Amino acid sequence: MKKILVAEDEQNIREFVVINLERAGYFAVEAETGDQALELYAQDPEGFDVAVLDIMMPGLHDGLAVCKELRRHNSSIGIILLSAKTQEMDKVSGLMMGADDYVTKPFSPSELVARVDAVYRRVALAAGKGDTAMRDELISGDFVLNLRNRSFRKGDRPIDLTQVEFQIMEYFFSRPGVALSRGDILKHVWGPGYVGEEKIVDVNIRRLRMKVEEEPSSPRHIVTVWGLGYRWDV
Repeated sequence: MKKILVAEDEQNIREFVVINLERAGYFAVEAETGDQALELYAQDPEGFDVAVLDIMMPGLHDGLAVCKELRRHNSSIGIILLSAKTQEMDKVSGLMMGADDYVTKPFSPSELVARVDAVYRRVALAAGKGDTAMRDELISGDFVLNLRNRSFRKGDRPIDLTQVEFQIMEYFFSRPGVALSRGDILKHVWGPGYVGEEKIVDVNIRRLRMKVEEEPSSPRHIVTVWGLGYRWDV
């Protein structure tokens, strides 16, 4: 069963999310607050595949704080934030904290399920639940991307990546020196049916540079191609 944590303090929205996810084949566990969400996660830390978190929740932990805690404990769980249109900076903050995607209210059932499905597919593939055959490793200079155990390292130093970050690096490694547009990256990582904004690519690139580059402000490996997107250089 595909298990998902849904944290939303507004009951009508929470019920709307849960009903539609359960219709799509997910087993949803509900939380009214961020604190309750963390308690439920702690009871079964390996059981949840995806978490859907409202950014604005009462208590000590809002959605951003829950996102940060979940990502600190689990690099593979999929995280989607629910936000209002006015919460632009919160969306960026959430992505920098490790969220995989965000959905802006109001949203349709089909959009929500499509975004959750896309994140779940990445998580399932990483956990070996998918059927895709994979090569063992991709090597680029000092960097090694292991596709079997989903690990990444620079020399002897391991680097923790979220599932989104891992897929971006896999795309880069498969096309070294090639200028990739934001649209190309979006389509490859988030899927051709993704209906979000291209800036989610920029936020993940910023996060990757902080992990990969010696000087993130002057990147040597993840290079900006002005007016287009990014290129991986060794």
